[in-house]
Amino acid sequence: MKLWLCVLAVSAANWLMKAAGPLVLGKRALPPALVRITQLTAPALLAGLIVTDLGGRTIDWTQLVGVAVAGVLNLLRVPILPAAAAGVAATALVRLASA
Repeated sequence: MKLWLCVLAVSAANWLMKAAGPLVLGKRALPPALVRITQLTAPALLAGLIVTDLGGRTIDWTQLVGVAVAGVLNLLRVPILPAAAAGVAATALVRLASA
């Protein structure tokens, strides 16, 4: 439960940071490099939360497959919800195949 509260808090903070930029800068455009860095803050923070939550436990390799699929799709500019759904489906398929 604590992990999900942290995920929600990071998501809300990320949304507020992204919303603050246009409010402060008005109609001026940000440099492309700064836009790319801003887009990477949420995945980096969420990955950090997941890694620290593991706390020395072993990682299930089927989950790594799902995270890899979602990450690759995210790099290919697929929206985050379909990318996450594909990661979940990939994990389920790998678990089904290995059972």
